[in-house]
Amino acid sequence: MMILREGLCPGLTADIVTVMKKNHVRTVVDLIASDLEMLARKCSLSYKTLVAVRRVLLAQYSAFPSNGADLYEEIKSSTAILPTGNKKLDQLLDSGLYTGEVTEIAGAPGSGKTQIIQCKTQKEEEQVASLGRIQVIHVFDAYKLLDVLQDLRHSFSQQLLRSGETLRLVVVDSACAVIYPLLGGKQTEGMSVMMYVARELQTLAHDFSLAVLMTNHITKDGSAGFRPALGRSWSFVPTTRIQIHRDERNKQCGNRLMSLVKSSRQPTNLQVDVKIGCYGMLDEHNGSNTSGP
Repeated sequence: MMILREGLCPGLTADIVTVMKKNHVRTVVDLIASDLEMLARKCSLSYKTLVAVRRVLLAQYSAFPSNGADLYEEIKSSTAILPTGNKKLDQLLDSGLYTGEVTEIAGAPGSGKTQIIQCKTQKEEEQVASLGRIQVIHVFDAYKLLDVLQDLRHSFSQQLLRSGETLRLVVVDSACAVIYPLLGGKQTEGMSVMMYVARELQTLAHDFSLAVLMTNHITKDGSAGFRPALGRSWSFVPTTRIQIHRDERNKQCGNRLMSLVKSSRQPTNLQVDVKIGCYGMLDEHNGSNTSGP
């Protein structure tokens, strides 16, 4: 809240500031919200002077107005929903992966996280076409991951992508594997590196309208069961978070239970059961339907 002072804008003299403060008008907000005619009478000031001062202050400190229709068209042009290829998973995600958001799938080793994010169509011709548009970068430490994300952001900001090439999805499998070794013990820079990675992921999603999909491990949380790894600081990074574990109700090979633990659109604790079939594909499972708490 900006305090009124001499020289803040043309026409705002020391005498005007002093007399307005005596009438309990001390900030820019106070002046803008005041009835200028009444204020002019109380302070014995020129009404035209007060109108001119308020107009200048509004121009300097107000947000730039935007047309709602223009914002709507911008959102339509920049937002997309990417289907996962599995109807139940799409139902859990409210139709699929949203650009502009970070989606996290957390689970124990061997729970099927990688198979899910690499889920692909069973049609061979579509597989070949998709593989031609995928770029894979192998990363073995958090610093290399940070470099890759920063290079990607720089490519967007400098418009270095080839004409007609549209990037919509960034997959990180897994952030925890390279960040976790830097946390705890005598590693003092681990938390800062983790926050840098988090910022880069959110910047790619928000500023460049990408869908970011990542995996995470889970850790024991005392009597409360299991929770995603990397702690509370990391919990603010994903917009949507899904936890996957083996289905204890149906222990056939490949059966998994997926729970929605964080979402801005769907009620949490929704669950779907899926099956990881041949070649790691995510098959439709005819077990129980989506359920809530």
